[in-house]
Amino acid sequence: MDIYKLIKEMTLKEKIAQLTQISFNFKNFEEVKEKIENYQVGSLILGGSAFVGDGDEAAVEKHKIRELQKAATENTRLGIPLLFGRDVIHGHETIFPVNLAMAASFNPELLRLCYDRIREEAAYDGINWTFCPMLDFCHDPRWGRIIECQGEDPYLASKLAEAIVKGFQTDSLSNEGAVAACAKHYIGYGASEGGRDYNHTEISDYALWNNYIPAFRSAVDSGVATVMNSFNEMNGIPVAASRRLLTDILRGRLGFDGFVISDWGAISQLKNHCMAENDADAAELALKAGIDMDMVDDCYFNHLEELVASGRISEELINLSVERVLKIKDKMGLFEKPIRSFSRPDIKENAKLAGKMCAETAVLLKNEGNLLPLDKSQRITVTGPFAGVVGEHSGSWVILTEAYKPQSFIDAIRAYAPNTRIEYKDNLASSYLAARNSDVVICALGEPPYVTGEMHSVSSIEIPEAQKQLLIDLKKQGKKIVGLLFFGRPVALQSVEPFMDAILYMWHGGVSATKTAAKVLFGDAEPSGRLPVTFPRVTGQIPIYYNALPAGRDVNGYYGDDGKYMRNYEDCSGTPMYPFGYGLSYTEFEYSNITAENSEISLEDIKNGRKFKFTVEVKNIGNRPGAEVVQLYIHDVVASRVRPLRELKGFKKVYIKPGEKAAVDFELGYAELGYYIENGEYTVEAGNFRVYIGGSSLAQNSAQIRIGD
Repeated sequence: MDIYKLIKEMTLKEKIAQLTQISFNFKNFEEVKEKIENYQVGSLILGGSAFVGDGDEAAVEKHKIRELQKAATENTRLGIPLLFGRDVIHGHETIFPVNLAMAASFNPELLRLCYDRIREEAAYDGINWTFCPMLDFCHDPRWGRIIECQGEDPYLASKLAEAIVKGFQTDSLSNEGAVAACAKHYIGYGASEGGRDYNHTEISDYALWNNYIPAFRSAVDSGVATVMNSFNEMNGIPVAASRRLLTDILRGRLGFDGFVISDWGAISQLKNHCMAENDADAAELALKAGIDMDMVDDCYFNHLEELVASGRISEELINLSVERVLKIKDKMGLFEKPIRSFSRPDIKENAKLAGKMCAETAVLLKNEGNLLPLDKSQRITVTGPFAGVVGEHSGSWVILTEAYKPQSFIDAIRAYAPNTRIEYKDNLASSYLAARNSDVVICALGEPPYVTGEMHSVSSIEIPEAQKQLLIDLKKQGKKIVGLLFFGRPVALQSVEPFMDAILYMWHGGVSATKTAAKVLFGDAEPSGRLPVTFPRVTGQIPIYYNALPAGRDVNGYYGDDGKYMRNYEDCSGTPMYPFGYGLSYTEFEYSNITAENSEISLEDIKNGRKFKFTVEVKNIGNRPGAEVVQLYIHDVVASRVRPLRELKGFKKVYIKPGEKAAVDFELGYAELGYYIENGEYTVEAGNFRVYIGGSSLAQNSAQIRIGD
């Protein structure tokens, strides 16, 4: 398609239509069709919401999508195809674990496969654009949308961003069945002050480049088709009006060549930011800043013509945005083949894959006396508010479909272990009585999906008081207690940890959450997840994160030995409840000393591509096979800027049989050893580095290397 020729043929109104997206939920089908045929639409976002139960509005009627695409390509003057967007966040028909949970897998290869299957399901229904991945960097678990994040580490998030983009877009956006991805929310949304959604953000240039930008840079380098701006204002300027962020940095410095879409209503919200007096002002600010497409606001559709007529914006600026939109449609082959048919995905196989991912996200936080895995000959009492509920383990952004068939945990465990004596009690009094006659009690705790996600920030991440009291009272029965936790965010466990002998963190695990939990509890699946975020002891420790900066008084901080250091609170240890990268296994691993091929490389050689190479041997010294996430961290001993105490720069998940060893190799080069200084300038400096390799951010196995002058 000759895009430039097409643009010359378009009227101004037709151009503006390409920059306009409207909401569509199949109930307004005729209205939407009429708008398309009048050329008032360039894209549709399928309506619905982020919560379980909204299936009537959000369920996909693929034949109507085909009809609308036909209306756009056959019943309009120029026949420009539509983009059909949808929030395909952690599943379409098959619901996988929530995003933060999948980050706990530390398995980008498996993540890419999961999103490839999600892509197939979406494409089959006519969806060709998704608003995923969410790459917001966040240090505050009170923020509801941390459930959609990729964790607290920019390196991990960057690897996962690449996996998700390539899962949706395949090796090329031009491949039939590829779904255009959208990196969001650019940028700084996760830094909302106090964890309150949509709140003010203050981000230094140093933090912006080293923490917030890396995952977006990875998405851009992976060829992401679109980017969505964030709602927040940053350092006094709303992102929707920031030419520095959207044009100078995103397009200029990062090299993004797709198009930018606003988040829902973000352009008109410039009025709420007190940056625009009316929608026309807002449209002018947004377009000049670099937002190409307006999501559902109608600010562009209603006002761009008058802004051109008055000379406030040029038609050439509109042409530039139209060009970006049309180029993505062209890359996807929509002009040649706008309506496509695909074989129905294998939903049963996808459910199996969702279960595999769920097991790899499960984090074993405690296992006193090797209580887990359970023996099917044991007498088991199951209780707790999340033992009998159906669907509330799946997380937000779940649409009711024919394939969505969740089970309660009690139904799942009974089906999985039909010959095991399992008593289920859904009230406190009967739970206590049943516990007396049991060998072990499984207490299923959690939070429903509607208390996480957008507009669901909380002031406290403590376990609900009623759930805490249940644990206390159960413990009085003198029985072993397994805490089975279904949460979408990190929770503070210090007050309840003593009352649980084992803690299995299942997150919101998708459609296979409860069945997988049963498999893990009985040892038929291994819990191989590792924490992608730090778990604080109490809410008051927030923010607490592993890659903290050293301080003038108290260098160790997060890594203090006794928790009594100078920047500690008087009433709480400064160390985390569970550190980043932490997770137990049903077996035990032993690390040998690190072997370094080189201990010193010159700065010039590093810049020319030479790398430090390391090997560490990891031995399974237990009696079960298991997976270990081997993690490499660096610390720049002396630098020209204050750098974190530790920075993740490599990880590998390895599967090792009992008694066997695995030699795990890592490389560190120019890309891993440097950092960004003022104005996003990347630098690698000469000096000493400490390298740590182990099973969490608290790894003690270390070696020293040096970059020579």
